[in-house]
Amino acid sequence: MQTINQMKLEFLSVAENESFARVAVSAFAVQLDPTLDVLADIKTAVSEAVTNAIVHGYADGPGIVTVSAKLSDDGILDISVADQGRGIPDIQKAMQPFFTTQPEKERSGMGFSVMQTFMDRVKVESCPGEGTTVRMQKRLRERK
Repeated sequence: MQTINQMKLEFLSVAENESFARVAVSAFAVQLDPTLDVLADIKTAVSEAVTNAIVHGYADGPGIVTVSAKLSDDGILDISVADQGRGIPDIQKAMQPFFTTQPEKERSGMGFSVMQTFMDRVKVESCPGEGTTVRMQKRLRERK
């Protein structure tokens, strides 16, 4: 597997940048000619990951969200969404459907479940006080 292209974005953790991130990553993925349904899946997963970074990672104040993507010659899109925010004390618990740390704000607790539904692979790495990185993969075309 060889990287054929890659990109990286850094932006302030404000809600208005969530749509920017999802459109940028889907526009980047277009070069492998995915279907519209696959592009919608990518947009949804990126939207959830970026929203989690903004809402949970930087709940105490603004910070930088980094989104990177890599395309490989075997048709795989790798996406990483990272923050240097609060981190997640218990990743397994956080990934359970309906778990939320902000029930008073009417959060559904479905962000990670949505990412897992729309992507082929989701891995979360986090350290309390140091931040969180969500890595996702999606196959954009079949192997030749």
